[in-house]
Amino acid sequence: MQAIILAAGLSKRLRPLTDNSPKCLLNIGNKNLLHRTVLNVLDNGIHDFIIVTGYKEDMIKNYINENFSQINVEFITNSDYANNNNSYSLWMTKQFVREDVILLDSDILFDKLIIGDLMNSSYENCLAVNVTDNLDEEQIKIITDDKYRILHIGKQVNIVKSIGESIGIEKFSLYFMKELFAILDRKILQENIVNEFYEVSFQEMIDKKKDGNSMYAIDVSKYDCLEIDTIEDYDKAQKICI
Repeated sequence: MQAIILAAGLSKRLRPLTDNSPKCLLNIGNKNLLHRTVLNVLDNGIHDFIIVTGYKEDMIKNYINENFSQINVEFITNSDYANNNNSYSLWMTKQFVREDVILLDSDILFDKLIIGDLMNSSYENCLAVNVTDNLDEEQIKIITDDKYRILHIGKQVNIVKSIGESIGIEKFSLYFMKELFAILDRKILQENIVNEFYEVSFQEMIDKKKDGNSMYAIDVSKYDCLEIDTIEDYDKAQKICI
């Protein structure tokens, strides 16, 4: 299994903290977010990494090379990170994905057991979901059927019908990734849709209703987890002991 970490963005909402550092290198307690993420992946037995960088990428590359010389890592540069979104960064990994993956955003403080729950799930394709009714318009929300199969995912999903928030950690089969890359190829190469969240393409996968495209929600609400987008999130994260 491979781990894909998306770490290209500018993180404007965290300025001035990100004026001189990418978000993933901000310290939470005594370790930065990227260090914590890599350790969590390693603790689940995964040693092959694909990391997409952009903003201040040399800082990220140097940090990984200096602190994790034991891992196998492929760095991919998203040079136009200021004008595209995480769907584009994910698309850039196409030539390097050769097996099932764990996909992670780089701005999440989370318990390593979340990855374990995804890997141990019987579902080939599943998302870590914080099941809660405390939701807002900015969160990636989830609607499922009674078997936790995902029917709708995205920011525009009806809050009342949602079971919770996708936290930005997913497990996907190689088959699923190939199907997803075909969608991203069309959007990016033919339609020039580059500034989009990857969940929009997840929804297209779901809507196709093909064998192997189904995605399931894994409830991880028992674990500490926080996506860090704002100064308020950053301050809150400092109080979480993981």
